[in-house]
Amino acid sequence: MVTERSTEEAASLDALQRTLQVELDHDLLLLALTHRSFAYEHGGIPTNERLEFLGDSILGQAVTVSLYRDNPDLDEGDLAKRRASLVSSVALAEVARTIGLGPHIRLGRGETLTGGHDKASILADTVEAIIGATFLDAGPDAATDLVLRLIGPLMADPDRFGAAMDPKTSLQEIAARRGASAPAYTVTESGPDHNKVFQATVVVGDLVTGTGSGTSKKQAEMAAALDAWTRLSAD
Repeated sequence: MVTERSTEEAASLDALQRTLQVELDHDLLLLALTHRSFAYEHGGIPTNERLEFLGDSILGQAVTVSLYRDNPDLDEGDLAKRRASLVSSVALAEVARTIGLGPHIRLGRGETLTGGHDKASILADTVEAIIGATFLDAGPDAATDLVLRLIGPLMADPDRFGAAMDPKTSLQEIAARRGASAPAYTVTESGPDHNKVFQATVVVGDLVTGTGSGTSKKQAEMAAALDAWTRLSAD
């Protein structure tokens, strides 16, 4: 049984690598896919959080350089807004869904039961961890190439930047065009006072539900609105 499970796991990792167009050490890739909930349930094994930290920096640099080179007429403010929209949890979660990343992520039972394989924050963090793993195993050029392959389609979509600048208004407009009721938001919070995390959910009639998180209620609502707008725009 152990051999069969290991074979299935290796096949899954190989399939993911073909999708990503990178070749990585299986142990390192598996680490990039290991959420803290899985690690906790398996004796406190290492998680992907350090790789996520590394990947976040590489992602930001690659996107910044690409935007700077490809948009000589944009000022610093517009470049910063575009970068923020491209490296957001919503954008990275969209990338993750496009490549079918969710089923590959190793989650604990609780996260699995609550739909963790499609949670924007988990998907986004795992994308960053894979970028970090690629940097360590294949080098900086391969990591940059991976970022641009993943983010390139979003960069080429001009509508994304309009929505990212004011996602709540953009969502309200697309809801009105679809004849749906106005978006309705609910927000919860967790964590200590000095490090609160806000989770927002927005419902647009029976068309779509979006989720998002942030360090403020406003930030969480904007992330949820962008998530919902992205899903509606893809229909």
